[in-house]
Amino acid sequence: MTVKKALITGITGQDGSYLAELLLEKGYEVHGIIRRASTFNTQRLDHLYQDPHSPRARLFLHYGDLTDGTRLASLLETVQPDEVYHLAAQSHVRVSFDEPEFTGNTTGLGTTRLLEAIRSTGLPCRYYQASSSEMFGATPPPQHENTPFHPRSPYGVAKVYAYWTTRNYREAYGLYAVNGILFNHESPRRGPTFVTRKIATAAARIKAGLQDHLYLGNLDARRDWGYAAEYVHAMWLMLQHDQPDDYVIATGTSCSVRDFADHCFTHVGLDYRDHIRFDERYLRPSEVDHLVGDASKARRILGWQPTIHAPELARLMVDAEMAALPRPVRPADSAPETALTLTAG
Repeated sequence: MTVKKALITGITGQDGSYLAELLLEKGYEVHGIIRRASTFNTQRLDHLYQDPHSPRARLFLHYGDLTDGTRLASLLETVQPDEVYHLAAQSHVRVSFDEPEFTGNTTGLGTTRLLEAIRSTGLPCRYYQASSSEMFGATPPPQHENTPFHPRSPYGVAKVYAYWTTRNYREAYGLYAVNGILFNHESPRRGPTFVTRKIATAAARIKAGLQDHLYLGNLDARRDWGYAAEYVHAMWLMLQHDQPDDYVIATGTSCSVRDFADHCFTHVGLDYRDHIRFDERYLRPSEVDHLVGDASKARRILGWQPTIHAPELARLMVDAEMAALPRPVRPADSAPETALTLTAG
């Protein structure tokens, strides 16, 4: 039986790790592109990784970068994937105001480089583009596949560019290329600088007496927050459909940052108002006030629908943070341990 191969950019991120899990469970051979760094950044994949020399290994990592189109084409030729999931980007919205050129080069032009590599190599693979609700920006909710875009950040602008590039390659060259317009999706694997993870971490640490306050910006922004582990299943479903198309993935409900903080702190028996402080450094130069997705098309055509909404998500994330807190040091814990030796190979 032929084993399907998938190539994932951004495999070390939240979505990449959940997607790798899903595809491995479905019997895929999974290849991921990672950037070369002087420190290990594969923690989200450690539970999946096996020595590539093992006959049971089905997860393989390759060095590459979205700024290097030649390397992308070389990897495609080597891996010969059936499906390509493009998740990598400079994805922090607030940071995109500080680094707009880098955001455009990776999030926007990086998509063009990857699609052009697919086109030039002639691979008959299916391509998934991670589009974002930030493309809608100032457009009033609810937002669906035909809602006009009005991005309010360099990140949103770059994602609009990537969206239309994907549409163009589908229409001009006949590529099986889809846009998954995912609204905010979170999990315990979310990066520590993203607001939901910051809030969940702070609630757990304050409850444990490890810190006193949390500094945030706009508490009134409203988002449609879902669970990342459910959203990656929608990505896979899009590439299994007969015809390529674009889909909004969302819960259809909204929650303010303030409400999310209330859910997190209430879960550990605290009042968020006693601990949250305002810091204007976390404000964006232009804000997105309200995002709520209409995922009825995905429900109708793909059969996808979410089961976890913001209140449950907040509790899930706080529980994970509580479980990860350092244990009190006991005498037995202070004994020296044998260091793990890592070898290059």
